Amino acid sequence: MAKGHVVGRGYHRQAGGPHAEIHALDQAGSRARGATLYVTLEPCCHTEKRTPPCVPAIIDSGVRRVVVAMRDPNPQVAGRGIQRLRRAGIAVDVGCLQREAAQLNEVYVHWVKTGLPFVILKSAMTLDGKIATATGESQWITGSQARDHVHQLRSHVDVVAVGVNTVLEDDPQLNVRLAGRKGYSTPVRQPVRLVFDSKLRIPLTARVLQGVEQFPTALATTTMASHGKIERLRAMGIEVLVLPRKGTRVSIRRCLQELGNMGLTSLMVEGGSELNASFLGAGLVNRVYLYVAPILLGGRNAVGLIGGLSPKRLADKKVVSNVRLRHLGDDMLIVGDLRNKTQ
Repeated sequence: MAKGHVVGRGYHRQAGGPHAEIHALDQAGSRARGATLYVTLEPCCHTEKRTPPCVPAIIDSGVRRVVVAMRDPNPQVAGRGIQRLRRAGIAVDVGCLQREAAQLNEVYVHWVKTGLPFVILKSAMTLDGKIATATGESQWITGSQARDHVHQLRSHVDVVAVGVNTVLEDDPQLNVRLAGRKGYSTPVRQPVRLVFDSKLRIPLTARVLQGVEQFPTALATTTMASHGKIERLRAMGIEVLVLPRKGTRVSIRRCLQELGNMGLTSLMVEGGSELNASFLGAGLVNRVYLYVAPILLGGRNAVGLIGGLSPKRLADKKVVSNVRLRHLGDDMLIVGDLRNKTQ
């Protein structure tokens, strides 16, 4: 700020791109000299990453003071950025709005501490907890406002994941379709589309395999898959991850470890009841987004939100905390957090 005026703003738009500080300093230009820089996370100072460190750019800009909301938990930073700024003669204050900054940075902090993406489980369901009819019909349980909100969510995560059964039944595109709508410009940030498919049953004509130049796509499979099909898919430009299995399915945890190693920090599960059960059973879901329509299906053979076997004891329940409610047209969005012992 110069004499109480904001001269530059920035945010980290995508992995591999310039950090927020660089965008803000570029916008400010020479007006940054003598100004105060406010950041939600300690500026980085290490070079073992895709982007140059921010600390040298801050020092060169002539910024007089830096207000840091929270220290970076990354061991490669962990206070070193603050120390270098102070050694350069820049005044640094730490801890302003620290709790709010931790909430803003929760996905990054989770990834740094666990090596795994932050996982959101999203589902559209009826009031009685059904996500599809007995024949698998699910389009559409919720209304247009809820579906638009899902696209907004997709644009904020690194990966959108489904199981192969969802592909076989619904043939989804799994991309973000917000271009041209109010408040959204072109192009919109697109997540990696990921399909769990232990035997590679996915047809090559599936919509999720099309347009990979614009919509990056990956398949998580196992050694049960045909080597020939793996090579054919890779030739189409699709990332095929051959992973260990748990029973007859892809190991969810090993897949998330691989995604985390690739620098992917958030994942949204949009699969069916069995994939939901696998993620919940592995203790890997951090947050749920449940879009609830004011309708009832009933029946034992309608598909419920969570597949697999029910626990025999209430003591084995999954507790959802910090529950928030929001109306989206006629539907209701329920958001809640899960705390997992395995993380």
